[in-house]
Amino acid sequence: MSATRTIERTYPSVRTVEGGGFVVHRPFPTRMLMDFDPFLLLDEMGPVDYAPGEAKGAPDHPHRGFETVTYVLEGQFGHKDSAGHSGTLHAGDVQWMTAGSGVVHSEMPDPSFVATGGRVHGLQLWVNLPKRDKMIAPRYQEMPSAGIPVATSGDGKVRVKVIAGEALGVKAPIETRTPILYQHFTLQPGARIVHAVPRDFRVFAYGLSGKGLYSDEQLEIGPQQMIVFGNDGDAVTIAARDEPLDVLLFGGVPLNEPVVRYGPFVMNTEDEIRQAVIDYQAGRMGQIAH
Repeated sequence: MSATRTIERTYPSVRTVEGGGFVVHRPFPTRMLMDFDPFLLLDEMGPVDYAPGEAKGAPDHPHRGFETVTYVLEGQFGHKDSAGHSGTLHAGDVQWMTAGSGVVHSEMPDPSFVATGGRVHGLQLWVNLPKRDKMIAPRYQEMPSAGIPVATSGDGKVRVKVIAGEALGVKAPIETRTPILYQHFTLQPGARIVHAVPRDFRVFAYGLSGKGLYSDEQLEIGPQQMIVFGNDGDAVTIAARDEPLDVLLFGGVPLNEPVVRYGPFVMNTEDEIRQAVIDYQAGRMGQIAH
């Protein structure tokens, strides 16, 4: 018989400004919570409505030692990197970028979107890499919305988009360097799900919209809150009240390794951070051709 995890704590997201001036809501890292091993950061970008000419992004910036996962809910995000890779993510698409030894990355709206304006809403998750993988070659996994599997409960009231891991018998095609789950649940009013999670995973949820009832305690928690589950069971319980509930579920096996971070570099020692800065300044991570 499965044991349902209790709620350990909740953390409110903090409004902050990133990149070229776009607003994000960030549950971590903040003064209250620095990281959630193996995760380093979660940003909810928007939702925001841009008038023509207003759309903003994140100009050229480096990464080393971790992975960035971008999930677009509304609008679009353009991107380029120092290896010549470029493209556009549209609503429902996911990009899983393994920065590894280092890449210079740019995330800017396409000129066509800047010209017309529109609504933008998305998320970016930073996943730490284990020491053995810090300096692997950069890699992209780009998954269009149509390629991301979706499962539905038997009563049709719960829908889940499986970005990483497994849910309701469906497994994601994304390959992760360590065991990870990343799942987008949509519950209709009154729906409830008891979802199995591996016992060795640390797990949290992040509400996008609607108020949810979490764990068997039925704690009512609204959107833009991080809900940390304890490690006292092999399932989590999520239910919707009298409105639809959109919630993301994240989990992973802790690396239990030293974390030294300096902006866009995340390594295991201060010497490795200094080397990352030297390599970037010397151009060893390349440059983006604009």
